Amino acid sequence: MAATLARPAWAQGAAVDASKVSRDISARATKKYSIATVVKVDGIAWFDRMRTGVKQFGADQGHDTWMVGPSQADAAAQVQLVESLIAQGVDAICIVPFSVEAVEPVLQKARRQGIVVISHEASGLQNIDYDIEAFDNHAYGAKLMEVLARDMGGEGKYVATVGSLTSQSQMEWIDGAVAYQKQNFPKMQEATRRIETYDDATTDYNKLKEVLTAYPDLKGIVGAPMPTSAGAGRLIAERKLAGKLFFSGTGLVSVAGQYLRNGDINYIQFWDPAVAGYAMNVMAVMALAKKEIKAGLDLGLAGYNSLQAPDAQRPNILVGQGWVGVTKDNMAQYNF
Repeated sequence: MAATLARPAWAQGAAVDASKVSRDISARATKKYSIATVVKVDGIAWFDRMRTGVKQFGADQGHDTWMVGPSQADAAAQVQLVESLIAQGVDAICIVPFSVEAVEPVLQKARRQGIVVISHEASGLQNIDYDIEAFDNHAYGAKLMEVLARDMGGEGKYVATVGSLTSQSQMEWIDGAVAYQKQNFPKMQEATRRIETYDDATTDYNKLKEVLTAYPDLKGIVGAPMPTSAGAGRLIAERKLAGKLFFSGTGLVSVAGQYLRNGDINYIQFWDPAVAGYAMNVMAVMALAKKEIKAGLDLGLAGYNSLQAPDAQRPNILVGQGWVGVTKDNMAQYNF
């Protein structure tokens, strides 16, 4: 398992294509801003890749940008990091919260002190200037279920994983997946309540192993957190369940590639965390520079070319079109 959980030297991958990001949008010449990006957990491939985009933005646009996160997915530790950044007097905080509820008070404190707050994977957050999502959450989950249901033959038991029951976006992905299943595949059943894995592949593996013991006829796993792709892949490979137990979920080629290549899992879905990190920082600078941010905005980044505001009551929640589906046939296109 060590090979699966390792941080590959090439996991950071290629640079973000920012050639179409307007210097006027990013306000390079106005002021050098300090912008911290706070993630759920540091040290996993997903956020290694996001750091690439965060650091590149600073280098490209002339701002002081960096990324921090707790060593384990822990809401209290993430709050402490934000408290520290407030004390430092940063200009902006970009955040991917582990628990929306936990960070609301500290983000309110940040904004009261004039710090701009941009969130990602957190469309329900209230104490923000803007939230940017890579896609419509329910549609993302529906696509995961469409693929899983096809592999399962439209019937049988499945389980769903989330990093935390308070991880809003991941819960919405699974909501979308379950709604799609109920509408289109009534012979499928969710075997048990959603499994919390704390964005850790080993926890995924252990909890899925327990579920498989309780439900030996399990046919499917739909995974919201990226590490489930490794945990499920490992379990399927070890038990030689390829073709009997199927996985569809968020993943990265650097993490799940060996399982895709070997046929243990068939499908992963993701968006580029580096581009998301870059996009959050672009929006932070725009907000600091008092530039207009609204539906139709083109950030000049792939998947974020025509942002939409699906909730008229909350026009500061902006959604892109940034996810892709990957199988062993096209996995070579992605080097992170």
